[in-house]
Amino acid sequence: MRGPALAFPEWLSLREPADAAARAPDLVEEVRRSLTSGDRVVVHDLGCGAGSMARWLAARLPGSQHWVMYDRDDDLLTLAAGHPPAEAADGAPVTLETRRRDITRLGGDELAGASLVTASALLDMFTGEELDRFVALCAAAGCPSLIALTVTGQVELSPRDPLDDVVAGAFNAHQRRATRTGRRLGPDAAGAAVDAFTARGMDVLVRASPWRLGPERANLVAEWFLGWVAAAREQQPELAGELASYTGHRLAEAAAGRLSVTVHHEDLLARPSGDR
Repeated sequence: MRGPALAFPEWLSLREPADAAARAPDLVEEVRRSLTSGDRVVVHDLGCGAGSMARWLAARLPGSQHWVMYDRDDDLLTLAAGHPPAEAADGAPVTLETRRRDITRLGGDELAGASLVTASALLDMFTGEELDRFVALCAAAGCPSLIALTVTGQVELSPRDPLDDVVAGAFNAHQRRATRTGRRLGPDAAGAAVDAFTARGMDVLVRASPWRLGPERANLVAEWFLGWVAAAREQQPELAGELASYTGHRLAEAAAGRLSVTVHHEDLLARPSGDR
């Protein structure tokens, strides 16, 4: 979800602190236990965007690390490379390389030697076929995969408004819309990923990772809300009249620090069976 008033890199920067606060820390502890002490950790970050996952996770993992960052956007890869993680949890060095790729078409050999595969805010954009290829790629790597911040479709605004549920329903339908490559999974993606990993013999842990946005993040609330409403209006143009006044009073609430939003996500950790 992106606010229409911002360029995409600016939107990623605005949401980065909320993403960091939402990700499930206990799954990181599970990852730490799965890594071999003393070995260099090689992390492949799929759909890395501007690199927020690396900046968050590298500082929580010990030991020397090398991050391989994948995205199809050269500008985002440049941002990721320009703002790398400072160091590992124990002060060990962290290095980084970028690869311009369409992650839905990666070859299996790309992840050879990976200690960990990561992704964030990604799965809901996949079609069923793309998700299946992605899961097969991760499973074939033979290492844990930590996948954060997949939207579930549940949103709560406070104070409530009668149109909240209408907009949420239209937004979720937009997330599941048909595209030239197929129908996107949207809110169904997390469950589909669990099923796909499990079918390949992987153990999967799932944790809630909600954004909880209050007055201290009023700018993010407003930008998220604009993107949420814009998608709903695109999906159901007949709502345009009602949404005009609804948007106005909701943005006024956000500006005054009176609007709070919880956007539900799920994080999952998939690992080879018996890898504990």
